[in-house]
Parts: sequence; structure tokens; C-alpha cells
Amino acid sequence: MTLRLSRGGPRRAAVCAALLLCLGALLLRLGLLCYTETLPPPAMVTPEKYVVGPDHKTYEYNRDMPLIFIGGVPRSGTTLMRAMLDAHPDVRCGQETRVIPRILQLRYHWLKSEKESLRLEQAGITKPVLDSAIAAFTLEIIAKHGEPAPRLCNKDPLTIKMGTYVLELFPNAKFIFMVRDGRATVHSIISRKVTITGFDLTSYRQCLKKWNTAVEAMNKQCKEIGPKRCLRVPYEQLVLHPKSWMEKVLQFLDLPWNETVLHHQDFINNGISLSKVERSSDQVIKPINLEALTKWVGNIPDDVVRDMADIAPMLSVLGYDPYANPPSYGKPDSVVADNTREIEKNKASWDQRAREMLKIGSDNMDTGFDKEPSDNPENAT
Repeated sequence: MTLRLSRGGPRRAAVCAALLLCLGALLLRLGLLCYTETLPPPAMVTPEKYVVGPDHKTYEYNRDMPLIFIGGVPRSGTTLMRAMLDAHPDVRCGQETRVIPRILQLRYHWLKSEKESLRLEQAGITKPVLDSAIAAFTLEIIAKHGEPAPRLCNKDPLTIKMGTYVLELFPNAKFIFMVRDGRATVHSIISRKVTITGFDLTSYRQCLKKWNTAVEAMNKQCKEIGPKRCLRVPYEQLVLHPKSWMEKVLQFLDLPWNETVLHHQDFINNGISLSKVERSSDQVIKPINLEALTKWVGNIPDDVVRDMADIAPMLSVLGYDPYANPPSYGKPDSVVADNTREIEKNKASWDQRAREMLKIGSDNMDTGFDKEPSDNPENAT
């Protein structure tokens, strides 16, 4: 554009320049407004999370990773399963965290109360905000309470009661649902004095009813999750046929086969850490054996045995015969039979190893450590 400087040229040039500057500023402002309308709303960007292992490798962790969750009623073989998976070089489960099912239950109680839900909503704590916070907390606990590994696993048995919600947080997670003959589970709870809220350790009848309610809720969750995300594993069959069942488990988890999962006892305190306050720790130091399968036979009161089908209908649902005393779970693999004979032959030695490994005598153990969160299946979503 050519400006003519004659006839008041300098003044006219200044005016034109000012107009051009104003027009340019206006166009720039309009351009910025149009551009910002297309931008997403401002959000906090979460930095990548990672841990560095003893091998100096970096292991990233996030909500999309294929986490493994092991669940079931306590004393149903969850510790054995986690020890066997821990023996796999690509997996780390570790001890029970205890805080994960509690935070999940807290969330349920917050949302169950209409008044509390309204308070949270008014405070800006919406479902997405709460879900993001719970997922971050859970992921930090799982990732950092043990050594890093390509596949991370959590064994808090009662988490499966909230399995469908856990999948909302971690869409690529998978569940191993351990089930066991309820009579054996309850006998183990009572004889080993495992304190679980709501279980009366003086009554087989009451404990069996509680077991039935809890396992029914867990089984329902597993069904809702679906067979691609939840695999039900019978404890008895895992013990009788460890290789064939661990092949199923590893295939389900998209993990390569490794013989180490059949020799978990070789890795205790050498890759597999055990808690001194978990009641199952003194058992999983042994190779897979038949010791615990039928210990319950002859210990349940006659009147409870007589009413078993009515007291615990989930026995039949899960494939157990409520009238069989003793039951027939099947014939063990030869290696399992050999392990059992070896343990029986050297019982004193194995008992001594258990005492040395735990070091905390049962008389001095705080039973508060063993107390599980509420077994009430209504505390689940």
C-alpha cells in the first residue's frame, strides 16, 4: 500500500498507520478467540510413572497395564497361588497390602450414603475425580510395595468383591478367583484362629453361612467380569494337578510357561518374600502337597454335617458334594504324592523350618494383624 505524503502527508500517514495497527490487533484477537474455542479444557498432565529395579531397568506403570488380582475367601489358596506366580520371572505379587480393599470399601460407603454423596459432589469430588484418586493410590501401592517386574500382581483376597469397579479403574486387569471346599476353608479359619470380621470362630454353622454369603458375592462378581477377565481356580485341583492348572493360569494371563511356578518353595526368601503375620506363610514354604485337603473331615459337628446342603448351598454351585464325608477330589499327580510322602517322613524338620522362617510365635502374634476387612458382601459394588 502506498501512502501519499502531500497535502498534510505526515499527519495522514500517522492516522493510517494507527488504523492499520488497530485493525491488526483486532484480527489477532479474533484469531486467538477462534483458536482457543477449539482447544480442550485445561487439565493437569500426569507425568509418566516408573520405578528402577535392581537390574537398573526402568519399569513404567499406569492404569492401562495388565495388572493381576488374586482373590477369594481367606484360607482358599490365595497365598499358594501368589507364591506360584511370584516364582515366575516376569511376575511380582508380594504380600497382602491390606489397604487396597479398605480404600475400595471406603469409596463404596461414601457413595452409598445419599448425604455423603451430595457433600462430595458439592465439594467438586465427582466420580471421575474420586476414581482417578483411588486408581492412583492403588497403583502406587501395588507398584512400590515390592520389587519392580514386567507384570505386577496384587493378592488382597477381598478385592474381588469389588471386581467390576476395579476393572473400571484398570481396564486391562485380570482376576484369578480361588475357590475351595467351604468346609475346608471354615475349618482352617477356625482351627488357625484367623479373625475375620463377622465370623464367629466358636461356630462352624455360623462361619459356613458367612462363607456361603461371601463366596456367592465373589462368584457373582467373577461372572459379571466375564471369562476373559476372571478365571476361577479350584484349590483342590491346583494342588492335585499343579502343572495342568498353572498352564491354564499362565495362558489366561498371557504369560509364557516357566517351570519355576511348580517349584515356588525354592524361591522363598530368595525372590519370594513372605509376611511373618500372614497365617499361610508357614504352609507355602513346603512344596505342593496333600496335607490340607481333608483336614476338616471329622471336625465339623454332626448336626452341621447333616444340614450342610442347606447351610452352604454354594458348595454344590462350585462343584462340591455337600454330603460327601470324606469327599473325593481326585487322584494326585505323582509328583504331588511324592512331595506329600517326603513331608510326612520329615515332618519334624519341616515344622522347624516353619518356626525359623516365621520367628514370631503364635502366642505373641497380634491377631489384629490377621483381621480381614468386613466379609459383608454388601460392602461391594
